[in-house]
Amino acid sequence: MSKNNISKFSAWVSAARLRTLPLSISGIFIGSFASYSTFDFKLLIFILALATTVSYQILSNFANDYGDGVKGTDENRIGPERALQSGIISVQEMKKGIIITSLICLLLTTLLVYLSFSDDFFSFVMFIGLGVLAIIAAIKYTVGKNAYGYSGYGDLFVFVFFGLVSVLGSNFLFTSSLNFSLIYPACTIGLLGSGVLNLNNMRDLENDKLMGKKTLAVYLGAHFSKLYHYLLISVSMILMIVFLFKLNSSFSLLTVLFTSIILWLIVHLFQVSKITNSKKFDEFLRPLVFATVFYSMVLSLHYLEII
Repeated sequence: MSKNNISKFSAWVSAARLRTLPLSISGIFIGSFASYSTFDFKLLIFILALATTVSYQILSNFANDYGDGVKGTDENRIGPERALQSGIISVQEMKKGIIITSLICLLLTTLLVYLSFSDDFFSFVMFIGLGVLAIIAAIKYTVGKNAYGYSGYGDLFVFVFFGLVSVLGSNFLFTSSLNFSLIYPACTIGLLGSGVLNLNNMRDLENDKLMGKKTLAVYLGAHFSKLYHYLLISVSMILMIVFLFKLNSSFSLLTVLFTSIILWLIVHLFQVSKITNSKKFDEFLRPLVFATVFYSMVLSLHYLEII
C-alpha cells in the first residue's frame, strides 16, 4: 500500500472518530442485557444492534465532518483536525462516503428489524421508520441550511437517540414491549451523552459563535453553559441513586460500583468548575465518556447476574 493510500485510509479512520463509538453503544448494552433475565436475549440480534448503532454513529461523524467542513466552521476549532479540514479527503469523496454509509445503515436496520419482528408487521414498519429517521437525523445534524446542530438542538438529539431510543428501543427488539423501568438508565445515559456534547460545545464556544454555529452553549454563554453542565451531571447522578433503590440492591458490589461512579462524577463537576481556559474542556471528554461506559458495563453485568 502506497503512502498516499495509507494517508487516505488513516484520514477515513480519523473521520469515523472511533473514540465516539463506546458512548454510542452504551445504551445498547443496557437495553439488550436487560432482556437476559426474562430469557428474551438473542445473541444475533445483539450483534446486529451493535453493528447498526455503530454504523449510525460513523454516518453522523462523516456528516459532521462534511457539514462543518463545507461551512468553514472547522477552520479555527480547538479539537482534533477533521478529514476535510486536513485536505486529504475531498468534499466529493466525503459525500460518497456518507451515501455508502447511509446504505449500510439502511441494510443493517432492515436485517435487524426483520429478525426481530418478522411476524409483527406493525413493529417492523415502526422500527424501519425509526431507522430512517435516525439516518436523516445523523446527516441533518450539521448538513444543510437548516442543520439542527446549528440551532441548539444537538443536545436534544443526543438525549433522545443515545438515551431513550438506544436503551428502550434495543430492549424492545428482544421483548416486543416497552420496559418502563429502564427509563431511569435511559435518561441517565442520555444526560451523560448530552454532557459530553456540552463539553465539546463549551470548548468550541468562541469559534462556533464566530462562525454562526448556534449550539446551546453559544445561546447560553460561557457561565450558563457551565451551570447547564452541572444540571445534566447532577440529574444523572440522582437518577442513578433512584434506580439503585428500585433495584432493591442491599449493600453489595453493585452499590459500591454505583457509588464509585457517582463520586467520579462529583470530582468531574469540581474539576469543570475550575476551568477558565476553554481548551481545558477537551481534557475532561474522555473521563466523562469512560464514566458513562463504565455505568453501562456495571448495569449490564448486573442484568447478567454477574454482580
